[in-house]
Order: sequence, then C-alpha cells, then structure tokens
Amino acid sequence: MSASIIDGKAYAAGLRARITDAVGDMAQQGATPGLAVVIVGEDPASQIYVKNKARQTVEVGMRSFEHVLPASTSEAELLSLVAGLNADPAVDGILVQLPLPRQIDAQKVIEAIDPAKDVDGFHPINAGKLMTGVPGLVSCTPLGCLLLIQSVQRDLAGLNAVVLGRSNIVGKPMAQLLIGQSCTVTVAHSKTRDLPEVCREADILVAAVGRPEMVRGDWIKRGAIVVDVGINRVPNPSSGEGKTRVVGDVAYAEASAVASAITPVPGGVGPMTIACLLRNTLEAACLRRSLPMPSLDVRLA
Repeated sequence: MSASIIDGKAYAAGLRARITDAVGDMAQQGATPGLAVVIVGEDPASQIYVKNKARQTVEVGMRSFEHVLPASTSEAELLSLVAGLNADPAVDGILVQLPLPRQIDAQKVIEAIDPAKDVDGFHPINAGKLMTGVPGLVSCTPLGCLLLIQSVQRDLAGLNAVVLGRSNIVGKPMAQLLIGQSCTVTVAHSKTRDLPEVCREADILVAAVGRPEMVRGDWIKRGAIVVDVGINRVPNPSSGEGKTRVVGDVAYAEASAVASAITPVPGGVGPMTIACLLRNTLEAACLRRSLPMPSLDVRLA
C-alpha cells in the first residue's frame, strides 16, 4: 500500500483562483477587500512570510496594506496602529505577524484587533464562536487542514480523529473543527500516556507538535488520513556542510507505507495557510458589507 499525496499546492492554487473571481465581482461593485499586515522587527523568516502574503493578496485582486515597524516599537505604538486599522473602512482584515518583540504583550495586541477584522482567527471572541459552533473567522492553518482532509473524504461523521498538539493556533481550533464535522476527537500532547497507541486509533491524524519526524510509521492506523503541520529544519550533511532540509512532524516515508493519504512537507499544509488567510479576508469583507459569501468549493481529482 502506498498513500496518495494530498497536494496542498494544487488545492491552494484552486482556492486562490476562486477567490480571485469573487474579488473581481466585488470590485465591480466598488467593494475591493483590503488586508493589512503588520510586522514588528527584522526576523528574516517573518519578513519572507509577510512578503509572500502581500504578493498573493495583490495577485487575487485585493488591496494590500503593509506596516513594517522597527523592533524598538512600543506596545502603545502598536496598539495605536491597530486602533487606526480597526477604524479604517478600506481595511477588512488585520494580521499582526507573530512573534512580537519582548516588550509587547502579544495577547493584548490580539485582543485589540476588531473581531470582525481578525482574519487570523485568534481573537477570544472568534475562538469562542468556534467552540460554541457559531459562524466566525477561523484560524487559517487548521481551516486549511480541514479543507485538505475533506478533499480526500467529504463526510467525516463518526471517524476517530487524533490531534497531536494543543496550541491555541493549531491544535485546539483543529479539534473544534473536527468536532463540528461530527468526528470523535482526542487531543494528545506531551503528557498523553502511551501516545503511539492513542495515535493508532486515529482514522484522521493531525500532527502539530514541532518535533521532527516524531510520528513513526507504526504509530499510524492502516488506511488513515495523515495531515502533517510540522515544518522543521534538520541537518542535511549529504548536501554539504551546514546544509539543512525541511521535514515534518511525521516520518513521511514510513507513514506513506501505511496511510491512505498524507500531506507532504513542504507542499502540503503550508500553502493552505496563506490561501485561507485570503479566504478569511474575503469572508470578513462580505460580512462587513452584508454580502453573501461566495462558494469557494475546490475539488481535486
């Protein structure tokens, strides 16, 4: 048995194409969505990520507002900028890139964002809406994971799902999304007893722990759907001294021999995060204007 590859790049491209069409329709009505991205400091990885977000925002026809602030920015200055973006009618979505410098309380900044513009889905109001099954903006990475799972199997009702990781950004919202699909969900973590055995019960396994290739092939139930959220750099001496390669939280070769479908790293969940950010911005723009959210359903062969 060899697992089919869940192509996140292809799904994300299809989703962006649908978003582009929807944004074009809105623009003809004089209502072009706008996304504001704020970055504080000079972290190279964050800067590359923000540039990719800005580029893709423009490519789908949205307006992009970039705010690059020095690492010395105070908490008060950042909160003042967020307040201005909350009040700006041209801005439908606000994203403050994490992590933030030590002098800034990230949670305070998250809570300062207007929940209606919180396209990261981190605000406690949006987290609470997800928890209680009320429509709201959902964290981008878990939303992307769910869409990829449903590209393999549309009806998930009754399946056993294990979410490995309990972060507010991925693990907890992922569990809530799967509960919303009528899965029986277990959230596993570093304190879980006999973790491999818990994972072996999963029809759907989502790994989001940030530990390279922690999940081995014998942890996986035969025929399971495996979604690997991890992005870890590990040494790759075969390519030269000091070289690295990117791996996920799942031992891909081992898992592929057991699972029915699996996301690769890179090229799986990663591309879906930005695509879902754009999707959330479109949804926020529609809600603010009392417009119906267009169907963005994407099917992969």
